Amino acid sequence: MRFLITGSAGFIGFHLARRLLEDGHEVTGFDGMTDYYDVRLKEERLAILAAYHGYRQVTGMLEDRGALDVAAQADPEIIVHLAAQAGVRYSIEAPQTYVESNLVGSWNVLELARELKPRHLLLGSTSSIYGANRAVPSRETHKADEPLNLYAATKKGMEAMGWSYAHLFGVPTTTLRFFTVYGPWGRPDMALFKFVSAILSGKPIDVYGQGEMARDFTYVDDLVEALVRLIPLAPDEANRVTGDRITDTLSDTAPARTVNIANGASVQLADFISVIEQGLERKASLNLMPIQPGEMRRTFGDASLLRALTGYTPQTTVNEGVAAFIAWYRDFYQV
Repeated sequence: MRFLITGSAGFIGFHLARRLLEDGHEVTGFDGMTDYYDVRLKEERLAILAAYHGYRQVTGMLEDRGALDVAAQADPEIIVHLAAQAGVRYSIEAPQTYVESNLVGSWNVLELARELKPRHLLLGSTSSIYGANRAVPSRETHKADEPLNLYAATKKGMEAMGWSYAHLFGVPTTTLRFFTVYGPWGRPDMALFKFVSAILSGKPIDVYGQGEMARDFTYVDDLVEALVRLIPLAPDEANRVTGDRITDTLSDTAPARTVNIANGASVQLADFISVIEQGLERKASLNLMPIQPGEMRRTFGDASLLRALTGYTPQTTVNEGVAAFIAWYRDFYQV
């Protein structure tokens, strides 16, 4: 099949593109190569993808519809929209980039899908959507109208636009809510990357929320496996899930569905740090700090709908996933 993946030089986009190429598909990647974090990491990811015969890269910003049109020349059957301005804390410092990328850019992708009419459009969203809602585990049907930061607000806006395009133009659309994805080739702005880097350098690590915050950590290979299984399941009455304990989010008026991709467990930050210390065989020096504005104290996702649809849920333990990241980090940075 022919795929268009936005955010192909990014963490999740790279892993998904590589998996699809290994499975024999054709992939057109689209990425702006912004300097939000070390561009070298993005370039190294793209170099790996470029070695595959079925890969084609288009560099451009989501806000540039002309660049997206170049990518569309591949006539993709599936569009996976993963490109975004990510990060909770940066959304306070540079809000305009979130509006431009996550709202204007996502609208351009939706317009593209309206014209191309792909078999399936998949939109990458976030667990930050659940915001001030403290009900756990978070289910797709829970209220998600109180975002704690602009990042979550722009992702909520993307979700709403996606639903409206599915309703108006019949684009089969699945919105994917990711829960703290981690693993090799991860983002340097995320806790695991920063903690490993600081500990190996003998520097203290900033621990927000006094170490009492908790996250549902999802290993990247598990997430990719979930995506691969969801790709052929374009929202349709033929695959509606029924059951007493599961509520399908498939709309009655549009080919649209929302699915959590989560490990289904909540790990306290202090325990996460302990796993890192064990993997590095070094103790961390902790700089305990109050929780930052816009942060959720806890994420914990219910993956029952994912399991009902695909027969699969993420299963890599934090110990296994952290060990894999550390091995990659030591090899990549030769430390």
